[in-house]
Amino acid sequence: MKIRSLWLLVLIFGCQFIRAQQTKPLTLQEAVNIALENSDEAKIADSKVTTAASELSVIKNNQYPDASISGQYLYLTEPNINLKFSQGTSEEEAGTESGTAFPDVNQMGFVMGTVQMPLFSGFKLHNMVKAGESNYEAEVLNAKNDKEAIALRTITGYINLYKANRMVELIEENLKSAKQRVTDFTNMEENGLLARNDRLKAELQESNIQISLEEAKKNQYMINYQLVTLLKLPAGTVVEINDSTFGIAEENPATEITRYDLEAMAQQQKAAMNQIKVAQSAYYPTLFFSGGYVGANVKNALTISNAFNVGLGVSYNLSDIFKAKSDIRAAKSKAETLQYSIELANDQVKVAVENAKRNYQLALKKLELYTKSEEQANENYRIVKDKYDNGLVDTNDLLEADVQRLQSKIDLANAKADITKTYYELLNTEGQLTNNLNN
Repeated sequence: MKIRSLWLLVLIFGCQFIRAQQTKPLTLQEAVNIALENSDEAKIADSKVTTAASELSVIKNNQYPDASISGQYLYLTEPNINLKFSQGTSEEEAGTESGTAFPDVNQMGFVMGTVQMPLFSGFKLHNMVKAGESNYEAEVLNAKNDKEAIALRTITGYINLYKANRMVELIEENLKSAKQRVTDFTNMEENGLLARNDRLKAELQESNIQISLEEAKKNQYMINYQLVTLLKLPAGTVVEINDSTFGIAEENPATEITRYDLEAMAQQQKAAMNQIKVAQSAYYPTLFFSGGYVGANVKNALTISNAFNVGLGVSYNLSDIFKAKSDIRAAKSKAETLQYSIELANDQVKVAVENAKRNYQLALKKLELYTKSEEQANENYRIVKDKYDNGLVDTNDLLEADVQRLQSKIDLANAKADITKTYYELLNTEGQLTNNLNN
């Protein structure tokens, strides 16, 4: 029984480990789509748009009439009333107490309804709605810009994971060669064909490669962990990269600039201009329509019905004429600041686009050069290895050529990924990233 229980525990923990290490193949497009749907940043962006839509609805509701209705029912106790003076008595009779009969009033009810609708307020409501619409459009554009940034973050993480995977693969491959070299050198030393010092150098290189491999694995784990967290995938998921499109260059990348952040700032400026008009509306009186109804019933005493009223009202707050000056100055200052910010952002975007184009061209050139470098490093190692086997070079030369060969492979793998990375960075600076991915 104990053995069976032990095997059952091993099976359970083994299944949990397999689930914890679940592999999920993802293309770059799929990773971006998942991030735009599941990431916290995307949900926050959508939530801001929903909030802006609700705020716009609140502003539009101010255009509609205000209507209210109220009513009360009261139970009254019978009062004891004793008048000291009654109408029609003489001065001599003034000091004599007299009583007056009142109706039996013990219940009272009334209902009241009012309606008020603004007709003119210096175009205040109209401009508030216009400002609200511009702010809503700005929030929609800001959400699109946020999602551009989310897409780029996902692409960067995806490509960095590819680089980390290739780094681990190449170092593991090199480690196998290093282990075999140590084995060969040990055999040669035992047969008196190699100095002990050369064998120690090979072992030292093997140790250094092992350390590099552990560092690369740690880096690989953290990049995968960050990407899984961003995509809201189950903990322990290992993302399997599809690198079939890495290193493929676009001959004519997009050149049209449609930046959502710039468009959002333009909408914010429109809202600021409408806010100036809202502040200026204080110079005008407010005209409104009003209507109402009153009904009452005091038992055995009074009944009111059919008491409707309609009319026009005007209000003019004279103090606002002086207070509005400060509001107008503040609104104009905000609009002016936004204008300068837009001009500054336009210049910064131009610089960023030009820099992204240069980075993309540099990545293309690097791929060409690193392809040649890998060929040269492989050939160099082959030549040095032949010379070493013939006793023409020492162990240092052989180990150095091996390191150069490994580095050339790593540089070439990174160059292929950097072409894709700089291409998408260029699309991002031009505001075309998500549109390109969707198409």
